[in-house]
Amino acid sequence: MNTITKPKIVVSRCLGFENCRYNGQVISAPFVKKLESLVEYVTVCPEVEIGLGVPRDPIRITVSRGKRRLVQPAGGRDVTAEMQDFAGSFLNSLEGVDGFILKSRSPSCGVRDVKIYSGSGETMPAGKGAGFFGGAVLERFDGWAAEDEGRLSNFKIREHFLTNIYVMSRFRSVSPSAAMKDLVRFQAENKLLLMAYNQTAMRTLGRIVANHDHLPAEEVFKRYEENLRAALRKPPRYTSNINVLMHALGYFSNELSSSEKAFFLDSLESYHAGKIPLSSLLYVVRSWIVRFGTQYLVSQTYFLPYPEELVEITDSGKGRKL
Repeated sequence: MNTITKPKIVVSRCLGFENCRYNGQVISAPFVKKLESLVEYVTVCPEVEIGLGVPRDPIRITVSRGKRRLVQPAGGRDVTAEMQDFAGSFLNSLEGVDGFILKSRSPSCGVRDVKIYSGSGETMPAGKGAGFFGGAVLERFDGWAAEDEGRLSNFKIREHFLTNIYVMSRFRSVSPSAAMKDLVRFQAENKLLLMAYNQTAMRTLGRIVANHDHLPAEEVFKRYEENLRAALRKPPRYTSNINVLMHALGYFSNELSSSEKAFFLDSLESYHAGKIPLSSLLYVVRSWIVRFGTQYLVSQTYFLPYPEELVEITDSGKGRKL
């Protein structure tokens, strides 16, 4: 299978790295810890970076005259401008980043489900949305993988996140050379994965690589990256994965016994019913690839999109909406 690169991930510093929460605590984040040796982390605590101490009075998002503000209700301090300035400066300085893992529900880092109040003295939230730093991430890095640690406890969300960051990391390892032959190989190795995610986008990417307009390599790579991010925006549907797996089965149709084929088809039904994870089926196909030495499939990232030690089926059951 293909060599797997190390993605560069921006992560909230309170998720196991430093006691920088408003109450002086650190958050236990097992998944973040598990990833540590397999990615390059860039840690950040926006609230500390703008000068708020540890411990500190909590901040919250309020709406005043139709505009969102970031305030400390206890002292009446408004830190909106400081947070906006920091977010802009920090995010503009980032290079080669593949994704974000940010603290859930944080008024600064949250990417969704952050409580928004109609006033600093209100006890009940008027709505929910992204935090100030998290919102800036979503705007500045539209299309990048960005999740909070809570949602990553959900199996399907985690699987999609990991696939995204490792595909983009591999692309980033190719693009600096701007060699068209490298892009052709990248497209070929990710063909089945892209087929699962979005067949229309896969064909579009193929036309970009073909470069019938004879554009400069840098322009081709730029267009390819934009369309690759769009292709990976939504996770594959069950039916799309089944289509790719049936396509793979065709490579072994003359090698497998009728009972082996029947077992695999029954397993596809179990996967469609949500009884087994996709990784179980991928493991079966990988065993056939090794057994029969099917060279085309050996190179396909679809069968091992991220390091095997990250394949696990634990699921909190929370945050299922993608």
